[in-house]
Amino acid sequence: MSLLQELQAGKLHDFHGGIHPPERKAPANQSPIADAGLPDELVLQIRQHIGQPARLRVKVGDSVLKGERLTDPDNPMMMPVHAPTSGIISAIERRPLCHPSGLEGDCIILTPDGKDEWRPRYPMTDIHTMDADVLLQRIHESGITGLGGAGFPAHVKLRPRKKAIEVLIINGVECEPYISADDRLMREHADDILAGVGILQHIVQPGLTVIAVEDNKPEALAALREANRSEQILVVSVPTKYPSGGEKQLIEVLTGKQVPRNGLPADIGIVVQNVGTAFAVKRAVLDDEPLIQRVVTLAGEGFGQKCNAWVRIGTPVRHLLKRFDFVPGPEPRIIMGGPMMGFTLHTAAAPVIKGSNCILAPGSHELASPAAEQPCIRCSQCADACPASLLPQQLYWHARANEHDKLNSHHLFDCIECGACAWVCPSQIPLVQYYRVAKADIRQAQREAEQAEQAKKRFEARQARLEREKAERQARQQKAAAERKARMKEQVDAGGEDPVAAALARVKARKQAEGTDDMAAARAARKEEARRNRERKAAEAAPPAAADDKKSAVAAAVARAKARKAAQAAEQAEPAPGTEQAETPADDKKAAVAAAVARAKARKAAQAAEQAGAAPAEAPAEKPAETSDDDKKAAIRAAVARAKARKAAAANSNTETEDES
Repeated sequence: MSLLQELQAGKLHDFHGGIHPPERKAPANQSPIADAGLPDELVLQIRQHIGQPARLRVKVGDSVLKGERLTDPDNPMMMPVHAPTSGIISAIERRPLCHPSGLEGDCIILTPDGKDEWRPRYPMTDIHTMDADVLLQRIHESGITGLGGAGFPAHVKLRPRKKAIEVLIINGVECEPYISADDRLMREHADDILAGVGILQHIVQPGLTVIAVEDNKPEALAALREANRSEQILVVSVPTKYPSGGEKQLIEVLTGKQVPRNGLPADIGIVVQNVGTAFAVKRAVLDDEPLIQRVVTLAGEGFGQKCNAWVRIGTPVRHLLKRFDFVPGPEPRIIMGGPMMGFTLHTAAAPVIKGSNCILAPGSHELASPAAEQPCIRCSQCADACPASLLPQQLYWHARANEHDKLNSHHLFDCIECGACAWVCPSQIPLVQYYRVAKADIRQAQREAEQAEQAKKRFEARQARLEREKAERQARQQKAAAERKARMKEQVDAGGEDPVAAALARVKARKQAEGTDDMAAARAARKEEARRNRERKAAEAAPPAAADDKKSAVAAAVARAKARKAAQAAEQAEPAPGTEQAETPADDKKAAVAAAVARAKARKAAQAAEQAGAAPAEAPAEKPAETSDDDKKAAIRAAVARAKARKAAAANSNTETEDES
């Protein structure tokens, strides 16, 4: 039995786990889709999808028209952002993002002018004559991403694969509590949705197209079946169970096939798109209207007016709270998304983005605040409820311990973050939050590892390039050397002078000349150094200036005086002419010798005194004292000689008297 026959017969399959939380879709799904109006300013996040942010094409002060592209995509994973209305770009700055982190990011601030004037539009009429690439280009330029919440670029999903697409599934299940945006869209715009499905069929060329709607939406089922006029499109009702709206779970329910781990639905020949995406494709292709608004559910006891509304992309949440009569309770909370997969907003200034399908303002008894986390009791209820057949308890322990390898071995990234495990946990453990943090840490570690690997590759490439350039340089040098040798050999063979030998001789002569000059210069330097050393030593031995010079002069004068006195004493010591004959020859001789010695010493002392007086600064301080001692000794010797001379004269006189008597 083929898949079509099975579905026509009502045969469906089931997936592991799942839960049945209270639906609470009323009263928001009871009234037609309202208009949220035009806010005072629109905050357009540059990045609203899975992938890289596109490149800005506007600047502050630019006037833009409704539907005009504000960013340019440079690759398929970049999605453009368009102006939801006409106005002026008042700022491009960082604002709070619609993200669980509550961080700020780059945003385009558009101030509406109230005219709501469209740019020129170019609708397509006959799509069946157009190539699929043309339609994919239009979808890409219109900025259409998956409106089911994931935000994956729609045109990337629809591109042809190696494996032919057998089944195209249009997801209208919308299983999460409170959310009814797709329900109202299917009720009111079934024809537009089917027109968009026809465009998707033309692009994908599937064998079978299935529109799946949960059985708790009978009005939507009826509207689609009434609008469907194609035998290739089958509208199927699936049982109400959360999270049957998950891509992999819906594929298993309809076909019984499971998407392989780390694989994509296209790997088994299936493509899944949301009903909101199909509606946006119709508007983009047939009407040339980019994705600038979407249906958003406004639910919860905090809203005075609970409904679904057309909301322009970039509308701040605070505008919707005011527009639909928000009344804060004792502990007000604003949740972007549903109670299972949504996240609490940090500020009402955050804008609506393309993936925003619900704004929930629950009361305290409607959705209680998170209770205190308690220890895990290993009850295994989380494993029983997991639709991905994982082991949430083990993932929890490994996430707390930051054991990334074990998390990967337990297939953490197969988790669709549906929140079923946390819903049934009796210990109130926020399991999904642990998984989200662990996934972010692993992705960051992978990015760092990839960057390190790229840096390593760049380094190795650089080293290889340097080695290659070095080898090429050496080869060129060797080639040039060989050519020079060949030319020199030819020159020598021809009888000419060997240029190498001549060059060596010139170098040797130059070195010898430089060596001789260097030796002469070295000797001159040594002489100059010796002269400076002598001057330095003389300067160090010289007596102090002023006072030392005065002392030296005084000492020299004293020495000269003593020398003159000694000379006079020596002259007086010489014997008178009449007495020389009276002295004995021996005594006379001794006296004469002593007198001569005294005179010599006196002359020597006088010369020394004169030298000391001529250059007092150069005479050592000790010389005057030595000269004075020598003069004293010379004077003593002269006195002794005179005494001996007198004694000898007296002796001669006595002898002559005795002879006469």
